[in-house]
Amino acid sequence: MATLELADWLIVMGLAGIWLGVQIVANGRIPRQLRKGPVPTAPKGSPEAFGLFWIDQYGYIGLTLAVGGVISALIGAMS
Repeated sequence: MATLELADWLIVMGLAGIWLGVQIVANGRIPRQLRKGPVPTAPKGSPEAFGLFWIDQYGYIGLTLAVGGVISALIGAMS
């Protein structure tokens, strides 16, 4: 059985991050702060505002995973 080098691990983890990040963004959408046009709003302190906040955070997590995955895979591929 072959052992994986650091570059191989970077590629594998990068592709996994891309996959997971894209899945999260597909379900949670891009955060409202990054969207163009009208965005949903809710009164401050309401349960709806709390829900919108967490959906935005979910989108940021997905974007971070996807971008980090691209960077990791590229670094691994160039090593």
